[in-house]
Amino acid sequence: MENRIGVFVCHCGINIATTVDVKAVVAAIKDYPGVVHAEDYIYMCSDPGQGMIQERIRKKSLNGVVVASCSPTLHEVTFRNTVARVGINPYRCEIANIREHCSWVHSDRAEATVKAIKIVKTVIEKVKLNEELTPIAIPITKRALVIGGGIAGIQAALDTANAGYEVILVEKQPSIGGHMIQLSETFPTLDCSQCILTPKMVEVGHHPQIRLYTYSEVEEVSGYVGNFKVRIRKKKRWVDFDKCIGCGICMEKCPVEVPSEFEEGLAKRKAIYIPFPQAVPAKPVIDAAHCLWFQTGKCRICEKLCPTGAIDYEQQEEIIEEEVGAIVVATGYDLYGMENIGEYGGGRYQDVINGLQFERLLSASGPTQGVVRRPSDGKVPKRVAFISCVGSRDPELHKPYCSKVCCMYLTKHAMLYKHRVPDGEAIVFYIDIRSDGKGYEEFVQRAQEEDHVTYIRGKVSKIYENNGELVIMAADTLSGKPLEVSCDLVVLGMAIVPSPGVEELIRKLKIQVDTNGFLTEAHPKLRPVETLTPGIFLAGCGQAPRDIPDTVAQASGAASKALEMFGQEQLHHDPAVATVNEDICSGCGLCVPLCPYEAREIEVIKGKRIAVVNEVLCEGCGSCVAACPSGAAQQRNLQDSQLFRMSEAVTIK
Repeated sequence: MENRIGVFVCHCGINIATTVDVKAVVAAIKDYPGVVHAEDYIYMCSDPGQGMIQERIRKKSLNGVVVASCSPTLHEVTFRNTVARVGINPYRCEIANIREHCSWVHSDRAEATVKAIKIVKTVIEKVKLNEELTPIAIPITKRALVIGGGIAGIQAALDTANAGYEVILVEKQPSIGGHMIQLSETFPTLDCSQCILTPKMVEVGHHPQIRLYTYSEVEEVSGYVGNFKVRIRKKKRWVDFDKCIGCGICMEKCPVEVPSEFEEGLAKRKAIYIPFPQAVPAKPVIDAAHCLWFQTGKCRICEKLCPTGAIDYEQQEEIIEEEVGAIVVATGYDLYGMENIGEYGGGRYQDVINGLQFERLLSASGPTQGVVRRPSDGKVPKRVAFISCVGSRDPELHKPYCSKVCCMYLTKHAMLYKHRVPDGEAIVFYIDIRSDGKGYEEFVQRAQEEDHVTYIRGKVSKIYENNGELVIMAADTLSGKPLEVSCDLVVLGMAIVPSPGVEELIRKLKIQVDTNGFLTEAHPKLRPVETLTPGIFLAGCGQAPRDIPDTVAQASGAASKALEMFGQEQLHHDPAVATVNEDICSGCGLCVPLCPYEAREIEVIKGKRIAVVNEVLCEGCGSCVAACPSGAAQQRNLQDSQLFRMSEAVTIK
């Protein structure tokens, strides 16, 4: 086939044109072998720009297109769809990235222009040898898995189930609800968190399209988009759900008390327990680590008193196998450990607590029924300090990122404290206030003007105890003076960190995390709820710190992506995957363990060992190609012959 390639160079406004002489690129390329047309336009991705490409394809009978513009991650699909609409196979269209790879990384205009010309030449050589490919058709299992039962997982599950599709919701704790159910009230409206969350929890528990597995974890994930196979491990609760009626007699009579995780250690629970009164499901679990029977071989009081015989000391773990088409990961967050902040007395002083502990003190269903009391002696504190950015925005010692919600929840804490203790004094120490949501700035102003919360702009350096009081050493950066403030109680706005156990889960899902351990999206602007593994979507604080409105919105976005898949009869996978030349494959197997997507295996065909590729699993990463000693592994439209031609275009021509 004679190559008739058109090259279209984009100015990208000033992003490319400021550093690269676009006209010079067009002039250098227009007579390049195989090119029959070259021109530039200010915004090639715009409707006029795409229309221009289509018109030139018709007029010049082009059979290949190179668009010199931004990253293919951003607009490869855009331009491939453009050429497909006028009859060119989309895989005969390629992007020459002269923005991220050239204009954005250089300042010398002449050098950048030379480099841009070379980049375009390499992509022209690639297009010359590109095959016309057809997407791989994939059937769909129209069922979703949601991992995590906080507000993000709950919202994603309900949105998907209410659209008529079955949902498997897996939560590792004995109840759904996550951290939101621990909150007393929510900013900026001061809604009771339990009042707005528990109806959704109950709906999940009773929804005919949702299968709820609590006290369970995802053990293994295999398969591919539209056809994932999932193994779920149901941990031993030691209670038969079918027999249990949730009467609570077992919990009443249990002689063992241990610190309650739900109450953040500020109250006790029994060894057989329901985490909180509104739990879903409202059935207990035995904590074998503290149960007298499991530790000493004595007791079994709960078994003797249970009216339905629901206690089962012989219960075993169960493995459930499910098939799903899409997965929503909503693994939530934890708080950075206070033991990491030794200079603030975290973990040493009883009256230095974190934000979730203060939430429980404020809650009407908390350990003090909403009366703010010091953990050390039960007295009502008359001066409380709230310290922001503890562990956040500290790249030298702790976490470099902003945890986003701390400014607002500390403002809420100070406001609610003043409501509970009108004659008390609330002091907020802050670096700067980040109130970027709807109604948030007004909420902060209300705390200052109506509730008379004192704000001190300055970083706290140390907290120490002196005669039963906590002394805060800080600097007021507005006045330039050092401060020492004595307080009865200190609340630390701890950094938000990913939930423990996420590292193991991401290995099972084959998705990525960033340097801070948060789940990584495919593109921060255009694909914010998708991962680079097709069919797996993100929701909530597992991806980044965020507030409740943003979490709910993202969860609905993740659900909508799953529903978009389920609305199709079949999916289509990118065909630019790895292949194997059976004639020269030696069957050495080096490529099999190197494949991160488990898309390769060794089979015996006609008496010969050869590598075989599951094209639906393959994501075209090229690991196998790099490892293959015989050159049998090649990637469609990125073959060795193309790479050699691309290299020659830079070094010779």
